[in-house]
Amino acid sequence: MQQRIKHYFTRFFRSSWVQHILFWVLAYFILLSIFAGENYRILDDIFNPIVDSIYTVIFSFTLFLAVTANLYVSIPLLLKKKHYFLYILSFLLLILGFSLFNQLLFDKWIDYILPDFYFISYYDFWDIVLFFTVFLIVTTLLKLSKEWFELFEDREKAARLEKEKAEAELRALMGQINPHFLFNSLNVLYNLALKASKDTPGAIVKLSDILRYVIYKAGEKEIFLKSEISLLQNYIDLQRYRIDDNSSISFETSISEDDVSAVPMLFLPLVENAFKHGIKGTVDHGFINIYLSASKDKIDFIIENNKSADAVLDQEKPSGIGLKNIADRLQLIYPDKHHFEIFDKDDKFKVKLTILL
Repeated sequence: MQQRIKHYFTRFFRSSWVQHILFWVLAYFILLSIFAGENYRILDDIFNPIVDSIYTVIFSFTLFLAVTANLYVSIPLLLKKKHYFLYILSFLLLILGFSLFNQLLFDKWIDYILPDFYFISYYDFWDIVLFFTVFLIVTTLLKLSKEWFELFEDREKAARLEKEKAEAELRALMGQINPHFLFNSLNVLYNLALKASKDTPGAIVKLSDILRYVIYKAGEKEIFLKSEISLLQNYIDLQRYRIDDNSSISFETSISEDDVSAVPMLFLPLVENAFKHGIKGTVDHGFINIYLSASKDKIDFIIENNKSADAVLDQEKPSGIGLKNIADRLQLIYPDKHHFEIFDKDDKFKVKLTILL
């Protein structure tokens, strides 16, 4: 209930009409106190303020006309379109023109409008010019300040929506990665179980370590790189159960700082892609070479694999999971802070990824 009331009050006072009314009510009482003199007190005298009040209302109306012309004509048509010289000229003309109008109104025309009151202009022409100058400057600054804050809020809102959109897309991409490698890992276990292999318990342990990583760490924004290395090593060890002894797998790391961090499961799709399209059970002398190095300034990841004759790479399928997925994630997480290069040769496929920290 309190939040709802606060919301309504916020909307009420942010209304342009409410702000205008409050401004002119405040301006009226300030002008009234000036015109009535130092001894004027609103609640002390009922009759004496009548003439001053009417004079203040009429004087405020001439100010209102000048301010309105400036806010809704000169500023939109000249200032916002960067016609600065013309705007300054129109600003000065508004001051002089409406000051003259104010003086003529009280010296000559007001007797025809209100014949029962005797009005004269309280001030000379240049004093009136000062009033109009102050009001036009103040209202111009208020309008520009309000629009600046509104622009700032709009940009902040747009940035927040863009961030929420990016996070939603990232969650969707992560949702594609997790089941994808999990299915491949289960296939390994399935094949070992069919063969009644003695390696089945070890493979189950490797898979349980991978699942523990997915459950407890994959949802974090960043994890230590050494945890990512452990994930890759477990995945590689699990995949070794399905390849022949003639295939070669090399995984080298060089980490100069223990606290280097990266987003989780960033490199796994590349490793999985290498196993999927490189080393297969029917391919002799296949190879996968992986090199991961990191310092406090950047992370370098290089992976290369042989190509089987019937290999169809993920980057050829724009809607597929794999290289497109990793490219999309990099663009969301490390915009303008990464280099993603693909080298596609007849017998070898290589990917080089550099992330600037």
